[in-house]
This record gives sequence, C-alpha cells and structure tokens, in this order.
Amino acid sequence: MPVGTAGTVKGVHRNFLLNKNDINADIILGNTYHLYLRPGLDILQKAGGIHGFSNWDRPVLTDSGGYQVYSLSGTRKLTDEGVKFASHIDGSKHMFSPERVMDIQRVIGADIIMAFDECTPYPCEYDYAKNSMHMTHRWLDRCFSRFNETEPVYGHEQALMPIVQGSVYDDLRKQSAEYVLKHDAQGYAIGGLSVGEPHEDMYRITELVTDILPYDKPRYLMGVGTPENLLNAIALGVDMFDCVMPTRNGRNGNVFTCEGIINIKNKQWADDFEPLDSLLTPEYSKAYVRHLFQANEMMGPIIASIQNLRFYLWLVRQARERILQGDFHHWKDSILKTVSRKL
Repeated sequence: MPVGTAGTVKGVHRNFLLNKNDINADIILGNTYHLYLRPGLDILQKAGGIHGFSNWDRPVLTDSGGYQVYSLSGTRKLTDEGVKFASHIDGSKHMFSPERVMDIQRVIGADIIMAFDECTPYPCEYDYAKNSMHMTHRWLDRCFSRFNETEPVYGHEQALMPIVQGSVYDDLRKQSAEYVLKHDAQGYAIGGLSVGEPHEDMYRITELVTDILPYDKPRYLMGVGTPENLLNAIALGVDMFDCVMPTRNGRNGNVFTCEGIINIKNKQWADDFEPLDSLLTPEYSKAYVRHLFQANEMMGPIIASIQNLRFYLWLVRQARERILQGDFHHWKDSILKTVSRKL
C-alpha cells in the first residue's frame, strides 16, 4: 500500500496511482493522527470523508495513530485509559482513547481501520512488552465494543483489524496472536516490527504469528519494508504491507529498479543515457534524472518516487503470479540477487 499519510501519496499525482497501465494502486494508506490534526474532522466530514476530500474512489486503510504515539514518546502520557499527547503542529493537547480512535476513523471514512495499540520500542524489556501487550488487548476489546455500537458515517462498510504485539518475545507474540482471534475480524495485522530489531528477529516473529493467524484471511505486516523484507515475508505468509520507503527514498535519490538499487545523485550516472529502468521507466535516462536532482528541480524526486512505486507494485504483483504458478520460492531466490544489489 503506497503511504498517503496526510491524504496524499507525497509527490505523486493521483492519475499515476489510478492508471491501470502505471502504478495502479489498489489501495492507499492514510494516517489517523495526522488527518485528525490537519485538516481536522470537521473538514473531512463536510467533504464526505477521505474519499470525497481527496477524490480517491478506491480503498483506503488508516493506521490507528499508535505508531505516532510511539514516536512522540517525549510529548505524551500513556495510561490504561489512552494517550494524552501534544500536537507536533501547535503544541495543543489531545487525548486518544480506543473509543475516540474508533470515532475518528469512522469520520475519516477509511475502508479498513486499525485497532488502537501501543507500538513498543526496540530494545524493550520483557516486563514492559508484556504489560504493553495486555494493555493493547484491553484496548482491542474496547475498540470492538465501540465499533460494534456505532455505524459507518458515509454508508460504506468498514473493516476493523486487530494488531498483534509482544515485541521480539516468542511467548508474548504467541499469546497475542491467540488473543486477537477472540475477535472474528476480516484480517489481522502484525505490529511492533521494523522498529530497529535485526531482520532475523522480524522474520522469526512473523513466521511464528502467521502460523497462528487464519490462513484464509489477510495478514498485514505493518511498516515493512525493503524489497528483500517484502519477498521474505511473503514467503512466510504475509499478504499486505505498507512502507514510506518508496517515496521517502525516492525523494532522497535512492531508486529501486529491476536491475538493482541506484543512488541517482552519484556522478557515475552523469553521462549514462540508458533508461532509469528499461522495463518500468524507459522515458527518462539516468543522466537526465540525475541532472534534475543536481538542479534541485521538483521533477527529480517526483520521477524517482513514481519509479519506486512502480517497482514495488511490480514486485509484489510478480510475487503473486509466481505463487499462482507454483514457482515462487525459486523465483524469489533468483530475483533477490538482482533487485537487492547496489549499482
């Protein structure tokens, strides 16, 4: 899912996202915390929710704000009731409780909404991770109670997904995965990874959790990741991902291609007139895109962001085709050597 934190995928026009012959994103992600603070719920409701406000007629998933709460550790107070925090925009004080987050996501109008959770840091002491997990479970029960006693604001169905927590501790993750299954949800998420832990821990925990979660419902690994992370997690049974990496890296000149990873700012590309990516972006040469970055032209980061999204969506669609064909693992091992190398 391309990340559209504030109601837009940064630097990428919706026509590229909607074009069936281009990026063709089936769904994008928005963020509850950011949309709540700006433009605010009044504006969103007047506009008909995030779909009407951004003129996006495909699905949207909204994160609960739990990750932002985690990242605001210096300006928030965490209790069993919820989280009090100061806005990063103007310092104003706010409160997120499980019930409030459900109400906010109803007003935003996303198609898939996430339960409110605490994303624990890494490293994290066992006792903290355990207490946090139990609090997340209590919050989950309150989220479902509020969700079940309210109705969608704009008439379309919304799905609520629980989040498995427990840091890198196998027993906690097993307990959390089993707990979220108390709620018959349409999909389940794995949170609290990709926060600095070694990749081996990420993969170990992912495999442990996907072995417990239902095989016939989507499993969503939140905030992941590199092309290598995606393919390895797909091999472990993950179906859904989001990550800012395609657009954030693109804005900084790091370009993912079918031949490997390019730092387009490097001088070696100054007179390379071969396409940026012969399969996905044949219309611009490496030399031209490098020139745009050197000249501080907006089109440089835009082209790189579009290329990276094209690449990510191409990669996961290829993975899906290979799964259907029955040769995914052989293909994965082969293509990883190509797409992960630095050129």
